[in-house]
Amino acid sequence: MSRSPFHLAFPVTDLEATRRFYVEVLGCRVGREAERWIDFDLEGHQLSAHLVEALNSAAHNHVDGDGVPIPHFGLVLEWEAWHQLAERLRAADEVEFILEPRVRFAGQPGEQATLFLRDPSGNALEFKSFQDPARLFKS
Repeated sequence: MSRSPFHLAFPVTDLEATRRFYVEVLGCRVGREAERWIDFDLEGHQLSAHLVEALNSAAHNHVDGDGVPIPHFGLVLEWEAWHQLAERLRAADEVEFILEPRVRFAGQPGEQATLFLRDPSGNALEFKSFQDPARLFKS
């Protein structure tokens, strides 16, 4: 099966703070942009940040003992890349984790390294990794 890039449009309340976060903290490249939106290249995937007046981000679901924010989006990274990102995020002053980097589902088929944070508009992002990438959909 070929891997096509996904496209995700999401709301933000401050375009310049969003630009700084996605470029300087996450390392995205800026694509097209207009007065009320910016496209970012996140590892070959197209994220479109659209300016809105307000967000609602109060919903959570319990997963392996944690309150996971819903909705959220992110990437599944290679094991070493996840650890490098976690270190970079821990060192960034403007990053506050929703859920600190940790291993979830230890000893189970879905064992994974995961972390959650919010962008400047409050959108929740998850970055995760599997030591064995074939376990992404294992139950």
